[in-house]
Amino acid sequence: MPLSDHEQRLLDQIERALYAEDPKFAHAVRSTDPQVHYKRRIVKAALGFVLGVCALMAGLVVNAGPTTVAISVAGFLLMVVCCVWALSSWKRMTGVGAEPEPPKPAKAGRGGFMERLEERWRKRSEGDE
Repeated sequence: MPLSDHEQRLLDQIERALYAEDPKFAHAVRSTDPQVHYKRRIVKAALGFVLGVCALMAGLVVNAGPTTVAISVAGFLLMVVCCVWALSSWKRMTGVGAEPEPPKPAKAGRGGFMERLEERWRKRSEGDE
């Protein structure tokens, strides 16, 4: 949705004030690409996943009692969390699923299953009386 003329003037005024107050920060904010942020998050999630695999394997290899089970479970949970983090970052970076699909129109004519059953029940009860 485009901005109105008044909103555009206010935005320009805020932008000029930001440049006048702190030009270094304004330049840093303007030149930053959001995709770089998401790529960095994906790399961090991949490293976390590898760390989780290492913890899982260390828990399986080391036989020191109940702590090994806890290390293995923690490694697995770290892997799952990193996968979710990477997938959410990837979805935001690529824009997959950004716009929801429009709702499908309702079918005209025949109603739903329950409505048909209720109608049959009414017809039977009226015929018996």
